[in-house]
Order: sequence, then C-alpha cells, then structure tokens
Amino acid sequence: MISTSARLLRLVSLLSTRPTWTCRELAERTAVTDRTVRRDIARLRELGYGIESDSGPWGGYRLGGGTRVPPLILDDEEAFAVAVALREVALSGVLGSDQAALSALLKLRQVLPPRIAGRLGEMDATFVHTPRSEGRQISPGVLRELAAVCRRGEITRLSYRDHAGKDTVRDVAPYRLVHTGRRWYFVAQDTAREQWRTFRADRVVQVQPTGRTVELVDPPDPALLVSRSIAGVVYPLYVTVRLAHPMDQALQLVPPTIGTHRPDGPDTTIVEIGGNDADQLVTYLLSLGTTLRVLSPDSVREALLRRTRILFEDNRDSQPR
Repeated sequence: MISTSARLLRLVSLLSTRPTWTCRELAERTAVTDRTVRRDIARLRELGYGIESDSGPWGGYRLGGGTRVPPLILDDEEAFAVAVALREVALSGVLGSDQAALSALLKLRQVLPPRIAGRLGEMDATFVHTPRSEGRQISPGVLRELAAVCRRGEITRLSYRDHAGKDTVRDVAPYRLVHTGRRWYFVAQDTAREQWRTFRADRVVQVQPTGRTVELVDPPDPALLVSRSIAGVVYPLYVTVRLAHPMDQALQLVPPTIGTHRPDGPDTTIVEIGGNDADQLVTYLLSLGTTLRVLSPDSVREALLRRTRILFEDNRDSQPR
C-alpha cells in the first residue's frame, strides 16, 4: 500500500484532471476503500484545498478554489514551464514591477529538482534579452484593479493622464485589457459619449469602481481596436510603400499596429507607415528585408537611396580578412 502522503498527492492530481469524480472512481484509482477516500478528502480540506462535493448516489468531488494557498503539485514539464514564465515576466517587466515575479522565481528554484534547475541554468547561459523600454511602467496594483472591473463589468470612474500630461476624469464601461508585447491597453466605452476608447494602462492614475454594472451591447474586437488606435497615432512624417506581397503576408511583415494597409491587386499591398523623420523610416524599411518601392514622399526615397549607396560603397571592394 502506498503511503498517505503519496496517496494524497495522487488524489490531488486526479482531481485536477477532470471536472468531477465519484467517490467510487477515486477509490478505484487510488486502490483504497470509499471510506479512506472520504478521510483523504477531509485531510486535503484541512491543508487548504477547496474541494467541493455533491451528496447522493450520483454526487462527486471536484477541485474548487481554496481560501489558502495549498501545496502545488507539478510534474517536471509543468515546473519548467512555470519557471520559464516567471523568468520572462521578471526580465520583460510586463507586469510593471519585476520584484514579485523575481521573488517567486527564486523561491521556486530553491525547491526544483536538480534536473529542472539544470535546464533553467542552460537557458540563463544561452538566452539574451534586448534592453527593456525605459518608458513609463504600469503599476501592478492598477493592472489588477483594471482586470477586476473588466471581469465584473462595473462602471468605473477613470482618472487618466494623456500624452501631453493633461489629467481628465470620465466614467467608462470596462471591457478588456490588451497586451501588445510592449504595453497594456485598457478598452472601455466612454459612457458620456457612448464611444469605444483605448487607454494606455500605464497612464491610468486612479480606478474608482462605482458599484453599477452594465451589460455591453455588441462590443468590438478589443485587439483590433487597439491595433487601429496605435496605427492611428499622428506622426510628423509618413511613407507610402508598395510591398511585393499579398495582403495577408504584408500584415505579417508590417503589423497593423505599425501601418495601415490596402490591397494593390492580388500580389502587392500598399502600406503607409508613420515615423519621426526620414532616417527612422528608412531604418525600419531596411529591417523588413524584402522588396519594396517607396511611392512617397521624395525625402524618404532619397534617404533610402543614400543609405543603400553608402552600404554598397562600404562593401564593394571589401576583401575577407
């Protein structure tokens, strides 16, 4: 017979794999009596696992939410996945502050089996991250508050500071949080204007729930709304290029968060991209690594020709050393 500790771990593992189990099924899987299963369930509840049950011959047990954080049972692959995720959160700053993720990662690494810790060590030795953006970081507390009002559908009084530093207060109907890989955006409906808006979450100053819930009618695709909003930022200079790719491939090459697209026949796409100056736009165009033609303006076309001539001259007569 297996030990009580091993049996409890097996029981938790079984409960996590299906919505519900009957007492008889659990007894058969753990090779014990129904009475022992009931005792084990009581023990797990004492340890903090929120195990719910239904009475009657067709009743069963299911793993719910506990009031305390119980021991977490992970296999090797699950432990490795959690550790990698914590590592990426700590390095990327996706949650604003990296302290909580870093602290959790350090605690986890202390109890990981040597074989898993070794795999993480291999990653540390071979992976390189580019420097994170030095822009404003979102407060983890604000992110939690925004997620909570989205989940509850609760009208919220939002204090917001725009790009010019101007503070405004408005009532909004929250809908979703969208992460673009660089920033978090809060998608909500301005209740006074009845317009859908996107807000940079790192510019949210205060979130005040009102206690009033709302049912949103025909909400938009939040990711698409954010993409269009970002692409709609006004830049000092725009370049229009023709890419030798159909629309679907052009969207993968230049995301809708970067440019606006329109088809130009079955095999080419016209894309408009904004930037701060011609040199910045040329750098981005060269980074695409694809055939393109600058349609306008002349300043970007000339800057592109200058850059390519310099590259050509620098490499024309070079010999391997």
